[in-house]
Amino acid sequence: MDHILDTTRTGPFYLRIPEIAGMVVDAIRYPDLQQYQLHSYVVMPNHVHLLITPLVEVCKVMQSLKRFTAREGNKMLGLTGRPFWQDESYDRLVRDEKEFVGAASYIEMNPVTAGLAALPEEFRWSRSWPINNRPQVANLPHIASPAG
Repeated sequence: MDHILDTTRTGPFYLRIPEIAGMVVDAIRYPDLQQYQLHSYVVMPNHVHLLITPLVEVCKVMQSLKRFTAREGNKMLGLTGRPFWQDESYDRLVRDEKEFVGAASYIEMNPVTAGLAALPEEFRWSRSWPINNRPQVANLPHIASPAG
């Protein structure tokens, strides 16, 4: 299924827009009401992968994330009455450490496999993107560098 998503050339690619991808990353990285522990993620041009430990039912996590990001994304696009996400999500239970490591590696490598980056840390919309390379948020205070 992921190969199809990674190679498709039709359909909406809203997540290719940097502002929308950034909004989705922010929503993922700052879970509302501590609904999950985040382990890994990647926002691809037309789909998202998450590796989480849910603290509530997975359907509630997805409903919350999809509702918020759809509302914000449609606002950014100036769209109304059009779906932003597919109705359903695909989820899988990770049963042991080997599966966990495999899932995390798959997520990290997805942009490389899809030809979007040469290395995982070069893809901006993933957990692999180094923190010091992330753009500063304009409304947050910045630490001034000491005078030399």
